[in-house]
Amino acid sequence: MWHEISRIGKKLVANGLVESHFGNISVRIGNRMLITRSGCALDEITEDNVVEVRIDSSSPLDMIASSEAVVHRAIYSKTPALAIVHAHCPFAVTLSLLEEGDNITPADSEGQYFLGEVPIVKGGIGSDELAENLASSLAHNKTAIIYSHGTFAIGKVLDEAYVLTTQVEHSCKIKYWYDLAKNTRA
Repeated sequence: MWHEISRIGKKLVANGLVESHFGNISVRIGNRMLITRSGCALDEITEDNVVEVRIDSSSPLDMIASSEAVVHRAIYSKTPALAIVHAHCPFAVTLSLLEEGDNITPADSEGQYFLGEVPIVKGGIGSDELAENLASSLAHNKTAIIYSHGTFAIGKVLDEAYVLTTQVEHSCKIKYWYDLAKNTRA
């Protein structure tokens, strides 16, 4: 399974959805999850960069797992997700800073159809507050943006979570350019 995590990590970096050492990826296997290690380069994931930890309780390996392990646990506990991709997509982060509401409404038809409104949630990195807010949001959505931080997408498989990540970033890019052009014309 670490090969699949590595493949998705390489795609995230290659497509500019995350800088190498930011973001994390996990897969649920029963009451456990495989999650990237803290600080690992997503385009250089090896078997040693993936940690197996429990979902229902903390683990001694939490010390080396991603700092967002608590967030992944909460999402797996409150949603049907079997895979999670967290990226620091630049346009999604930018729009979360610019948006005055609690969500981003895509301007493009694909974003409207596949995503609908994308919630913006708040909470400190790796905090219990973020875990609760994000898990609650993803119980009703497949994607969300953390204010000033990045995207989370869930799926039945990693490819689904990856595609949703790309769709959020694409829709945020279109909305950013659309809003910029609209304001320039005024």
